[in-house]
Amino acid sequence: MEKITDRQVGQDWEIEQGWSRYSDEDHAIWRFLFERQQKLLTGRACRDYLEGLQRLGVAPTDQARGLKAHGGIPDFARLSDILDRTTGWRIVAVPGLVPDDVFFGFLAERRFPSTCFIRRRDQLDYLQEPDVFHDIYGHVPLLMNPVFADYMQAFGEGGLRALRLGYLPQLARLYWYTVEFGLIATPEGLRIYGSGILSSGGESIYCLDDPRPHRIGFDLCRIMRTEYRIDRYQQTYFVIDGFDQLFAATQADFAPIYPEIARLPDIPPDFAWPGERVQTEPMRAA
Repeated sequence: MEKITDRQVGQDWEIEQGWSRYSDEDHAIWRFLFERQQKLLTGRACRDYLEGLQRLGVAPTDQARGLKAHGGIPDFARLSDILDRTTGWRIVAVPGLVPDDVFFGFLAERRFPSTCFIRRRDQLDYLQEPDVFHDIYGHVPLLMNPVFADYMQAFGEGGLRALRLGYLPQLARLYWYTVEFGLIATPEGLRIYGSGILSSGGESIYCLDDPRPHRIGFDLCRIMRTEYRIDRYQQTYFVIDGFDQLFAATQADFAPIYPEIARLPDIPPDFAWPGERVQTEPMRAA
């Protein structure tokens, strides 16, 4: 399926997924990516993510829940029915990256915007723009978790406020270092919950096994000051103690926090303060 980039359908950018237009090659790429990540994520992804994935039934061989007859890329309508019954979320097909106000508006309404196109064979290991594998495989399973589902809605509401106040860059960093590239501490060790890692073969290994990146305890203001790179693996990851911590942080009124942060210098993505709770040695998954 080709990307739809030159038009919007409907006032809110919603389009039809167009499942019947996916080619056999599109479905084959989904199956390859899915099977590769399933092997890598055992003992690496957090339990809530793996349970959500199973309950959604998005495995290529699962024909009963969320997929058409021969397996492959999921049908958004079927996944939405499962999500809606569980946490009240639905998936909205969009043509690609959407304006910030549209994106946050979707989240605030418990509607997750997903692209429809899937990467090509020569893009299996890196794609700068999110595709359907990143959005559905990476993001959607955690929307089956009630606390994380509430966090995402609260983030959408917070994003709309940040736009009005003019502090979107600070909030974008929070999204990047939690929803996209977050780690969580569990009794079994560090685990992955960020979708950018979950949908990346290389970073699934690097984030836990490599000694180079900093792994720093969650700190809201610290995250909002920390720059990030989109063209390489992360140099810093932030570790939450649980999804309740995320939800509590997002419920706060950021209006008095933003000006204080804006007066302070940004922190480079590879920097760690002396005394910060930093895990630099590899923490291999069990």
